[in-house]
Amino acid sequence: MIFGRIEAGNVERGIYKNWIVTNGLGGFAAGTIIGANNSKYHGLLFAALRPPGERTLLLAKLEEEVLLRGKSYQLGANETATGVYPTGFKYIQTFELNPFPHFTYVVEDVMLEKYIFMVYGSNTTVVRYSVFCPDDTDFTLKITPFVNCRHYHHTVRKNDWPFHQVTRQNGTFIEAYPGAPRLHLYSDRAFYAKGPGYWFENIFYRTESRRGLDPWEDHYMPGSFLVNLKNGDSVSIIASTEEKEISNSLLKQVEAEKRLAQLVEKAGYHDEFAARLVLAADSFIVHRQSTQAKTIIAGYPWFTDWGRDAMIALPGLTLVTRRFEEAKEILRTFAKYCKDGLIPNMFPDEGMEPLYNTVDAPLWFFFAVYKYLQYTGDDEFVRDTIFPVLKEIIDHYQKGTHFNIHMDDDGLIAAGTEGTQLTWMDAKVGDWVVTPREGKPVEINALWFNALQVTALLARKYGEEARDYSSLSNKVRKNFVQVFWNEEGKYLYDVVKGDYKDAAIRPNQIFAVSLPFSLLDHSREAAVVKTVWRRLYCSYGLRSLAPGFPGYKGVYEGDVVARDAAYHQGTGWSWLIGHFITAYRKVNDYSAQSREVAQQFILPFKAHLREHGLGSISEIFDGDPPFRPKGCFSQAWGVAEVLRAYVEDVLEASQKGQS
Repeated sequence: MIFGRIEAGNVERGIYKNWIVTNGLGGFAAGTIIGANNSKYHGLLFAALRPPGERTLLLAKLEEEVLLRGKSYQLGANETATGVYPTGFKYIQTFELNPFPHFTYVVEDVMLEKYIFMVYGSNTTVVRYSVFCPDDTDFTLKITPFVNCRHYHHTVRKNDWPFHQVTRQNGTFIEAYPGAPRLHLYSDRAFYAKGPGYWFENIFYRTESRRGLDPWEDHYMPGSFLVNLKNGDSVSIIASTEEKEISNSLLKQVEAEKRLAQLVEKAGYHDEFAARLVLAADSFIVHRQSTQAKTIIAGYPWFTDWGRDAMIALPGLTLVTRRFEEAKEILRTFAKYCKDGLIPNMFPDEGMEPLYNTVDAPLWFFFAVYKYLQYTGDDEFVRDTIFPVLKEIIDHYQKGTHFNIHMDDDGLIAAGTEGTQLTWMDAKVGDWVVTPREGKPVEINALWFNALQVTALLARKYGEEARDYSSLSNKVRKNFVQVFWNEEGKYLYDVVKGDYKDAAIRPNQIFAVSLPFSLLDHSREAAVVKTVWRRLYCSYGLRSLAPGFPGYKGVYEGDVVARDAAYHQGTGWSWLIGHFITAYRKVNDYSAQSREVAQQFILPFKAHLREHGLGSISEIFDGDPPFRPKGCFSQAWGVAEVLRAYVEDVLEASQKGQS
């Protein structure tokens, strides 16, 4: 993926193209292809001090200056209160992502390449420079770090932090204030010169301004690295929370690139788009310190891990990519923490009880387990570790558990109380619940039916009585149609509560078709898909509400209140495209033509890889054309579901160990 001067050398065209690299701990480095940070979530080292949490910005960026033949060329770029300064993006010849960010600057007859990567399993970022120029040319490269020490959701202005330094010839240890996490900055060949210490003030973040948040920040410049270079030379600047130094940055880069290449090879897809998403998938699978196990980050740059997102994303991130051991570890962890029929919605970072405020995460757990068996055939693990938990969840949903989650007399699941949000449509502003879904949500009952069917299937397979699960699922199927089918509109109501039936056309009904076990007859399934395609499809996913209904908002913008008001009221969601494609192929009997159409549903995402989060899939899109990407620029379930649907429904790659 390569960008030339037209985009990488142009502020307006390049400042919203985001790159990100991660370290398997929840830490990351992120920026733009023009070298300017346009968000408080851009920086070269966001260290996960308590993985994957306590993300802390320690190094915002490096500003490079080339001193050549008596002239100074500044390669950095920052948008400030008075404009962009300096304007180093004009020296960018190309930006490439393959697999890591790779800038090429050209100054006179000097070509300077910059690679950015992180050491896997370490809060360490390496920025490596290589030089190509005539043999008789030499020059000085001056590199000035912009350091900070703040929570990744915050911003910092000039203050009286001492930024105490312990310097040595090749670097420094910096402690922003007493007791702050220490940043180790060093080089493999450059000399570090401690400076007088001053602040670069009034950096402006366009993205935060658009989101109605504080767009201003200052960063501290503690000193500079200096090195004389000539043709063929290279030099690295390393930022880390670890005291032990890296001795060979080139070797670390090769190791990092080799690791990613092995993941692509393991997945086994020679298709370029699938391979790119396999790489994107890797960024979300990280270590959680509190559980000592793998977890799934919901999205970069601002989400951590959530149970619902993890269960929805698990098939695409770990099964389609053939990372079966990580899938098993994640399933085992959530099974271990199952409580009163619920699995965690969120694991706190420090010694507290997990949060269980979700009705759908436990039901998505069944789907993840079913897919796990399809891909692995690992009956021993599921029988011994997972199956008892599935039965426990069913039992508690029948009897009733926290948050008023319970089975009604008709066999359907109701949940919630006034003011609570338990489904994925969970936006809430103060006491205002934007999309109240108290009662019987349609997707919860589609998931419930599938949970019963999965449990009955496994009971028969493992020699246990399946009659109760089967008979209850039959009851659910019958009453589901009676309760949710909108005969006049030929689609499914979204939420039913007593005599009230919400006729708003929302995407949640698609799961009644896309999930493995069918609740509806073929004609009703086809009608649902037809309605969803006609009213909700928006090129990069499905709208959360069809245009024309009260409250529809086709553009996601403004402050927190304005954005939350639009979040589930018309905004398009990328992750929904996966289930839509699966449902579309199903109702068209997996015909050759339906496969061709499914390919067309995927095509916009191939272009999208160059638009927002490079090589990844955005969280959301405006519901109105041209469906601009918004939200997190790299979202786990978006990547997972596009990859899953592409592999299963377009490439038609077979699954191992069919259940």
